[in-house]
Amino acid sequence: MSETTVATPRRREATRQKLLDAAASVFAEIGVDAASVETICERAGFTRGAFYSNFATKDELMLALTERIAAQKIEHVTERIQELSQSGEELAATDLVQRILDVAMDERMGILLTGEIRARALRDPALAQAYLAWQSGIIESVAAVIDEIADVYGLAPRLPSPDFAQLIIQQWEDTSANALMEGLSFPELCAVVNDRTARLATALIDPA
Repeated sequence: MSETTVATPRRREATRQKLLDAAASVFAEIGVDAASVETICERAGFTRGAFYSNFATKDELMLALTERIAAQKIEHVTERIQELSQSGEELAATDLVQRILDVAMDERMGILLTGEIRARALRDPALAQAYLAWQSGIIESVAAVIDEIADVYGLAPRLPSPDFAQLIIQQWEDTSANALMEGLSFPELCAVVNDRTARLATALIDPA
């Protein structure tokens, strides 16, 4: 394989990541609706051609950005689980869940993106299919995290891990959206979401 053949996918991925970075910045500054493809391209330093060679629409870019945020969140949770398991610290189920959730809070942009993409998906069957596929992937990833926590700490969930994961995600998303609409500060939002999610998670685990 030539260097050119290898470099092309790398350049394409670098372009894609720069567009996602630019979109996150623009969305945070002026909102999703006001952000045009042209504005995102200008921020990233690319042409419209570069945009459309990576994303068919702004909605597709939004979904990709949401996927990246979710992947980063799951990565942080996995790292926290490893840290806690290596520490050997004895924790009650509620404290354990709270410690894990502390590293998983969405930034305001993550909450807005999730709400926006869901609203658009309700009106667009094609986007709905993409969103549902993404959601299934997130549930699968979170279920794997739940299985790992249960195995490491000897916990006994009352539900199969995919069902457990779906309930946790729904609680997380709904509470985050409501807290944002209530105008809570980010620390207040984190506290409310973590507390309610931790209580639900604890209720779904059989006591030791």
